[in-house]
Amino acid sequence: MSAEPLLSIRDLRTVFHTDDGLVRAVDGVSFDIGRGETVCIVGESGSGKTVTGESITRLIRTPPGEIAAGEIVFDGQDLTALSDEALRALRGDRIAHVFQNPQGALNPVYTVGWQIVEAIRLHEDVSKGAARDRAVDLLDRVGIPEATRRFDDYPHEFSGGMKQRVSIAMALATNPDLLIADEPTTALDVTIQNQILSLLDDLQTEFDMSVLLITHDLGVVAEVADRVVVMYAGKVMERGGVFDVFEQPSHPYTRALLDCLPGRGDGAASIGGRLPSSTDPPAGCRFHPRCEHAVDACREGEQPPDYAVDGDDDHVVSCVHYEPGGDPSVVRGGGDDAGSGDAVDDDGGDGRGSGAVGTPPADRTLRAESLGDDGSDADREDRA
Repeated sequence: MSAEPLLSIRDLRTVFHTDDGLVRAVDGVSFDIGRGETVCIVGESGSGKTVTGESITRLIRTPPGEIAAGEIVFDGQDLTALSDEALRALRGDRIAHVFQNPQGALNPVYTVGWQIVEAIRLHEDVSKGAARDRAVDLLDRVGIPEATRRFDDYPHEFSGGMKQRVSIAMALATNPDLLIADEPTTALDVTIQNQILSLLDDLQTEFDMSVLLITHDLGVVAEVADRVVVMYAGKVMERGGVFDVFEQPSHPYTRALLDCLPGRGDGAASIGGRLPSSTDPPAGCRFHPRCEHAVDACREGEQPPDYAVDGDDDHVVSCVHYEPGGDPSVVRGGGDDAGSGDAVDDDGGDGRGSGAVGTPPADRTLRAESLGDDGSDADREDRA
C-alpha cells in the first residue's frame, strides 16, 4: 500500500437540523483508509456508522443534514470543497456504494442489465454495445448464472442474495478505487452472507479496491477487516488493526461488544441503558452512563482524546484510563484477555453477529466459526 492513505477523514462533524434540536450524528470522527485496505466501522444502531459513510460523498439529505466541519480527503482532494457537480462525477465512478437493502437500490421498472449499462455510460463514453458486454461480464463475475439471459430480467425475478450481487456488479461498473458497503449482508441468510463476503473479498483483490465496510456484526469484522473503527454515539471509541482490537480490546465499549459473542465473556447479558440523546449528549465520555469503569473524570469536559495503547500509535482509544499516569488495568481487569464485566447484545439483541469469534490469529486470516443468522428463510436458496 502507498504511504499516503486513499481516504483520510479528519474531525468530521455531520449534523441534522430537526424540530427537537441539532442532532450530532457524527461528532468529530477521524480515520484513514489505505489503498487496497478494508476498514470496518462497527457499533450499535444509532452510533453514526451509516451517516459517516454517506457523508463521504454527501449522500445525506440537505436540508436537514449538513456537514458542519471536518475534512474528507480522497486521493489528495478535499471532497468537502467540491461543487455538487464535481462530486457527482466522482460518486459512482471512483467511489461507489453498496447499500443494505438491494431491493431499494434497484429500480423495479428497469431490467438489471439496463441499470448497469446506465451506470457505465453515465461515467464513460462508450457505446451501448460495449457497455452491454461489460455489464454481462460483471454479472458473470459476481456469480449470476446465465448472465447473458438474466441481463434482461427485472429485479423482482431475483432472490435477495442475487439482487445484492447485482447491486455489487453495478457498483463495480466503473472500477472504483473505494467501495463503501453499508451492512451489505444484514438482510440475507447466513449462508448467503458468507457467499457475499467471499465475493467482496475476491473482487477487492481483482479490482485492487479499498473497502469501507459498515456493520454491527463483529463476526463480519473478524472475517474481512484489516483495521477496525469502533463508534458509539457519533464518536470513535477505539480504532486499530483488527488483530490488535480483537486480541487486546481497550475501550470498555469494545470489550462489551466482544463479550456478547459466544466464547467470549458470558455471551448472554447486555449493558443496561441505551444510547444517549443525540441532541443533548452527556458531558465527558459518551459511553460513561453505561460504563462500569466510569470515574469522575469520565463525566467531565469533552470526549477524551485518543491515547496510544501500549505506545502503539496505530491502536488508539478514547478513554481517560489510558491518559499519562492512568491505569489501563482498570479496564483490562488486570490482564490482556478480553472480558470486562457486562456484555452488550450489539444492535438490540436480534442475534445477528453472534459468531463464535475467539482471539484472531496475527496473520489477518480471520475466520469466524459463524457469522450469525437473522432467522430468515427467504434467501435460504440463493437461486437464479
